[in-house]
Amino acid sequence: MAQEFVIKSQNLEDKINQLLPSQGGFQAGVDLSASTMVMPIVDLTEAAEGSQQRADLQIALSLNDVTSFAVSTNTTTTIVNTTGYFRIFGCITMENRSSSDNVASFQLTDGTTTKTIYEMRLAPDATKQSISSNFDFNVFIAAGDSLQIDNAHTTSHVIGCTKQIADINANLTSPS
Repeated sequence: MAQEFVIKSQNLEDKINQLLPSQGGFQAGVDLSASTMVMPIVDLTEAAEGSQQRADLQIALSLNDVTSFAVSTNTTTTIVNTTGYFRIFGCITMENRSSSDNVASFQLTDGTTTKTIYEMRLAPDATKQSISSNFDFNVFIAAGDSLQIDNAHTTSHVIGCTKQIADINANLTSPS
């Protein structure tokens, strides 16, 4: 059987009034009490699950967690084919010395359907042109999907890195 105790402490009452102002503190005639009964407490915060690291620190880059790529030829190259959430970042540079468009694009594919999610294009011109653009975006790769770079010209260069930021269940991955 649990025992009940009344606690008379002005310091404790003042502290509760300070820490819990939205509760109105303790009014006159209401005492603090304690009990010997064990009351289980279920903590549903991130601290309870063991993850106190800030999300921006969990997605930080590290030597073991980034995979670099450089696609500089007239080809299609798969850069990610592992399930999960990925950050893709880097730079595309292009120079146009021909009579056709210079195109570089990122494409998600399942082997049957392909969708362009980011593209850079430089139209043909009689004068030599060059441009560059940074990219930084996140993608989700489901089972059977992959992310490819289609570099349709020999004077395009797509250089960057991939970093898995979460697994397929959206659990953040910490740097290693």
